[in-house]
Amino acid sequence: SCFLLSQSRGSALPASSANATIWDLLSAMDFWRRSFRVFRRDRPTSEPQTPSSSEQQADSGAKRAEREPWCILNFDEKTETDPHRRVDVLIVGAGSRGKCYSFFAVYFSKRMKDPAIAFAKKGYHILLEKPMAVTPEDCEEIVSVCKENGVILAVGHILRYYPVSQKIKEIIDSGMIGDVVHIQHMEPVGQWHFAHSFVRGNWRNEKESTFSLLAKSCHDIDLISFWMGGKRCLKVSSFGHLSHFTKEHKPTGAASRCLECAVEHTCPYSAKKIYLTDHAEKGMLGWPVNVVCNNSHCDIENVIEALKTGPYGRCVYECDNDVVTNQVVNMEFEGGVTAAFTMMAFTYAMGVRRTTVYGTKGELSCLGRGPVEVFDFLTHKRSTHPITMPVCIPAQLMGHAGADYYMMDSFVTAVAKNEPSYILTGPDETLRSHLLVFEAEKSRREKRTIFLENGKEKL
Repeated sequence: SCFLLSQSRGSALPASSANATIWDLLSAMDFWRRSFRVFRRDRPTSEPQTPSSSEQQADSGAKRAEREPWCILNFDEKTETDPHRRVDVLIVGAGSRGKCYSFFAVYFSKRMKDPAIAFAKKGYHILLEKPMAVTPEDCEEIVSVCKENGVILAVGHILRYYPVSQKIKEIIDSGMIGDVVHIQHMEPVGQWHFAHSFVRGNWRNEKESTFSLLAKSCHDIDLISFWMGGKRCLKVSSFGHLSHFTKEHKPTGAASRCLECAVEHTCPYSAKKIYLTDHAEKGMLGWPVNVVCNNSHCDIENVIEALKTGPYGRCVYECDNDVVTNQVVNMEFEGGVTAAFTMMAFTYAMGVRRTTVYGTKGELSCLGRGPVEVFDFLTHKRSTHPITMPVCIPAQLMGHAGADYYMMDSFVTAVAKNEPSYILTGPDETLRSHLLVFEAEKSRREKRTIFLENGKEKL
């Protein structure tokens, strides 16, 4: 995981206080740098800003002024009345999504916990990308060291900050649907997304990264735990399999690379189709195309060259992938409340999660960004609860409908005010959901139900 270290400024905190966080998007880094750094008082407000190379790529020729409403989220204007908002930021480590940082996690995944431990011992507050680490022991050590050193730890389970997740939690806690009996939750990964990230990409192989449930769906297991409130999981079982993306399913006449393949036009996972036809040739040079180009300038010529020689041009039936494509997780919580989660690679929708919560007085349902609908068993009436979406947030921070921004804002506020209650993804709740993911994967591998005590298998 990548860290972003930022030393807090202002009279309320000692000069040595600092925080650490990861940041996913290079273009967003520039926003946070300008928003939270200590500004020189003599700097004129009209000082021109030079766009970073990543911003220039994301703009695709569009005027930055038309896209970035900095005047609305200009924290510099608040420095006189709210000095605690002012922090310096410094990118230090390796992250799984940021363009310059992803390869650290690929090549040195076993070392992801080391920076967190080191910074915590030095008193730095930490915002750590999910997953915290790739073993339960390392996750426990990170939490333990952070507690011992009295530092704030937040983990990037951004979906807790997602407006839809917040609305679902609000309705459950209000008692509108009565007592929760069962939660059904599904994450559709998307067929080409899975081929990109989990067949050809960085998260395809467990030895080089980790298993699918931890890499992709620990968000969702955490969400279920979040909606369950204080109830602990007592049992978990899981089933899953690597389907289709194997050598046995390679079509007759297919080549090792899509650009050389005679039957490429018949394949829905064609790299030529995904990266060139559907993206680059339409001027869409952001994700996933910019990952294909790696560190080179992203244009059609470089995309073609990368597909000829790089990992993203390989036939999906000849990759070294071994992570599962489909998995279900069944959970029983305290009080007999149950939950079922499904992760599916082969879907048209990408990331459009579907949630149904069954209560004793009503049924809650939500698809994607909402709205949330509730059917009342007494009145037989259906009510609609719209989602209040964030406005005036720069495009780079609108990931997950603004949840990325809210997570960062909550963390910075918590550090600035020395108040961990602003954080929804603190050490205890995050460790609990991480451990549940590890136990679910153990159940899948060992083909048995796992009985839990304090988050781990009951011995």
